[in-house]
Amino acid sequence: MKFYSGFSLKNEKSFFDDLIHDSEYTICGFSYGAIAALNKVIDLLQNNRRVDTLQLFSPAFFQDRDKTFKRLQLISYKKDTNAYMKQFIKSCFLPYQLKETQHIRTTVDELQELLEYEWSLDSLEIIQRAGVKIEVYLGGKDKIINALEAKEFFLQNATVTYIKDANHFLQIDYGQTLKKEI
Repeated sequence: MKFYSGFSLKNEKSFFDDLIHDSEYTICGFSYGAIAALNKVIDLLQNNRRVDTLQLFSPAFFQDRDKTFKRLQLISYKKDTNAYMKQFIKSCFLPYQLKETQHIRTTVDELQELLEYEWSLDSLEIIQRAGVKIEVYLGGKDKIINALEAKEFFLQNATVTYIKDANHFLQIDYGQTLKKEI
């Protein structure tokens, strides 16, 4: 199993351990890492290598966002990268409590690639026709991507698991849920 990390993150695989197929023929990616995972599967298939499953956890899906949104993200990042990244990570965990994550340095070019990436139905169809099972996991309370738009897009070529109360990290705050019910 190969796992690709999200934007600015490293070693966050443990958040998805309960969902990951532990097989040498599984490729997974979280958020920005979902793009790398897709590209890796395409590369492996072109080289006649075996892949059984592609798992995309909260894939970076911004093709429903307008140019103004994307431009403002880049401007904010350039203006104060540390503040942008702090807010970005906080938003990944909303509406629940922030959890500790490990980080790497990022560039504005990586952020632009993430924001401008266009998922291709043709690529997904080619992967699916090659016999690779595509699984997409989305959180209904995701504050980073529009999970409903992503769900509609990926349903065309993948099995989509939509976790209504989950955030971008696909985490659910059970304590908060229990308090509401009591």
